[in-house]
Amino acid sequence: MAKASAGLLMYRTAPELEVLLVHLGGPFWTKKDAGAWFVPKGEIEPGEEMLAAAQREFAEETGATPSGPFEPLGSVKQKSGKVVTVWAFRGDCDPKQIRSKTFELEWPPRSGKRKEFPEIDRAGFFSIEQARIRIHPAEAPFLRRLEELGVTGMRADAPFGA
Repeated sequence: MAKASAGLLMYRTAPELEVLLVHLGGPFWTKKDAGAWFVPKGEIEPGEEMLAAAQREFAEETGATPSGPFEPLGSVKQKSGKVVTVWAFRGDCDPKQIRSKTFELEWPPRSGKRKEFPEIDRAGFFSIEQARIRIHPAEAPFLRRLEELGVTGMRADAPFGA
């Protein structure tokens, strides 16, 4: 059975539509930029509702508490077979204040030494054009789907869908 992940795509609209993307921590992603940014997401635990998992993972990966309403952006299937389901929500935060959980990895490989790395080493708000360059190609459809919701040009204080 394929693994499933759920995530939240935070966006803001002043002065233009921007999305919050995160860059994975650890030695494999350090020097990568184009195609190396993602929607904050994580695996769904057994018995957990997908939206609840998305909210939990967003909080764990960013240290920020998301609040709705949440608009579904659907799912994509990655090359690995994993299915990623994402919701969009209007929000704002200071990307420099983001603090994620950490993980441990043997580094350097076969050294016997274990090193701790943040799951997310940085985050940023990007215009849709910038995000298209930075986001991992498997998650690019979420940007188009967000635009299709018609969120561009909305007042920052307007309710979702206004």
